[in-house]
Amino acid sequence: MRMFCIISSLFLGLAVNAQQQEVQKSIETFFEGFHQRDTVRMKSVCADKIVLQSISESLVKGNKLTEENSGKFYKSIATIPSNIEFSEKILSYNIQIDGTIAHVWAPYQFYVNDKLSHSGVNTFTLFKEKDNWKIIYLIDTRRK
Repeated sequence: MRMFCIISSLFLGLAVNAQQQEVQKSIETFFEGFHQRDTVRMKSVCADKIVLQSISESLVKGNKLTEENSGKFYKSIATIPSNIEFSEKILSYNIQIDGTIAHVWAPYQFYVNDKLSHSGVNTFTLFKEKDNWKIIYLIDTRRK
């Protein structure tokens, strides 16, 4: 009986790890598309009705919550001039999954032309559609 419990725990751990890797891969695909200005790639891991929000933090101006239309968001990414280099570096992933929903906490640093522009945390909510994890909600904080 003890051996059965050990083997069961091992397989459960492997299954959870595999799910977490699938969720992380969806987010990595999103950022690969983002960095390449490839909105088709980004959309491949996003729900059609994705919600995009940002919280700008400022001691002077106060905190501000904004929501962005997904069509405008994709257009803004696709039209970034090629002479501007940008990179969002994810520092870590904290992934929680319950069935067909996942939540990811991912601190980041954002660079423009190799200079730190801002930092904060991305939080993603994903749902499992058939065999694919789709981003349905993305909110980030932005601090200078």
